[in-house]
Amino acid sequence: MLNDSNQMADPDQLYEGGMETESSLGDFGRKIFKGDKVVWLVFIILCVISLVEIFSATSTIVYRQQNMWGPILRHAMFLIGGVGVILLIHNIPYRYFSSLIFVLIGAIVLLILTPFIGTSVNGADRWISFMGFTIQPSEIAKISLMGTIAFLLSKQNGENDGILFRWMIGLMVVVCGIIAMDNLSTAVLLFGICYLLMFIGNVKILRLLKVAGVGIAVVLLFILMLNVIPDNWTESGPLNRLGTWKNRIANFSTHKELSEEEYFTITDENYQVAHAKIAIANGGIVGVFPGNSTERDFLPQAYSDFIYAIIIEEMGILGGLFVLMLYVIILIRAGMIARKAEKLFPKYLVLGSALMLSIQAFVNMAVAVNLIPVTGQPLPLVSRGGTSTLITCAYFGLILSADRFGIGKKKERKVFETGPEQDEENNNNFHNPANRIKESVDKLEDKVEFEIIQV
Repeated sequence: MLNDSNQMADPDQLYEGGMETESSLGDFGRKIFKGDKVVWLVFIILCVISLVEIFSATSTIVYRQQNMWGPILRHAMFLIGGVGVILLIHNIPYRYFSSLIFVLIGAIVLLILTPFIGTSVNGADRWISFMGFTIQPSEIAKISLMGTIAFLLSKQNGENDGILFRWMIGLMVVVCGIIAMDNLSTAVLLFGICYLLMFIGNVKILRLLKVAGVGIAVVLLFILMLNVIPDNWTESGPLNRLGTWKNRIANFSTHKELSEEEYFTITDENYQVAHAKIAIANGGIVGVFPGNSTERDFLPQAYSDFIYAIIIEEMGILGGLFVLMLYVIILIRAGMIARKAEKLFPKYLVLGSALMLSIQAFVNMAVAVNLIPVTGQPLPLVSRGGTSTLITCAYFGLILSADRFGIGKKKERKVFETGPEQDEENNNNFHNPANRIKESVDKLEDKVEFEIIQV
């Protein structure tokens, strides 16, 4: 005869225990990962793709460091830190991000100091080393300027539009002008996104047209200056970056005029673009699968600027289109969140963040397939990086914060979650004077708190 301790457990109890464990895990996930689930899903998929492709594309770094796990562990640590950044930011109400203007002031100071105390990488002074960490001030300036423009746009009331417009243009010119001295592509990208955000923010068309006219004149003057300045002036010194921009534009504009033999000859000028084309050609429809890339050993920036070419080589055109659609989904979801937001600031904040992510991704992809000249823009969240990875995660955090705190979900619950029990509770509250007084005080408290915060 068997004892109770030897008897098998009741299957129903095991099933109920498993269900409780599953529900507790689900509740824990909902408490931690709040906000739009589609945005979270896109973020996770991009992180997985990034880990796989960085592990494959960093073969040159592995050979140089003689450490197979070093590059991927470094990138994984930054991604984990980025998740922490998202969890922090998406729990902060969006109204507190109006203080990004103070971050912008600090970023401007860092941008001014970078040429003097910065670290040079690939001939560009874009980084500042601090306690063993390398910081890229331009990335901090990008997110802070975008947030500041979104805040100023939300404060337009018809009477102060002129002065706010001058403030926005002044900040854009100062920040982008400082960045342009050493990173022209980032400056043009940032100015263009802020300009597009001003268009979305109902800035008068006449003012925007004036800015566009001045911008076209500056571009033409810049191109004329590149053609007039002697080559020996740009070989070294402060005008060194002018020579880089001139060569990139010249190589892109003249490659269609080359003969067939010259076109297929790999030189120092077309080295990156040529190997990117070879990588895309090797990929075909379905690719050679992760880890089997050959061009990762030839592309100097296979893990950064040209990682999209490696993605197409290993995952094929289908994989490349899949990655492209992920950034399109971010843009679409941001538009849906912005349309449901009750206030103007979260609308512009989420749209600015999504535009920064998606347009930078499209620029990186266009460079990889040789649609535009080489710019040096990384693929957001996928390319190897430190500051850029953390700031990219901050954009996701801003989108999720606007989704959580910018949409009137309480009103929706009051409308759609009414039932017999709720109706009975409402009737009791209506006939009970004490409950009616308490409800009025609660509403007044919320109103006063909101007004204090706005001031």
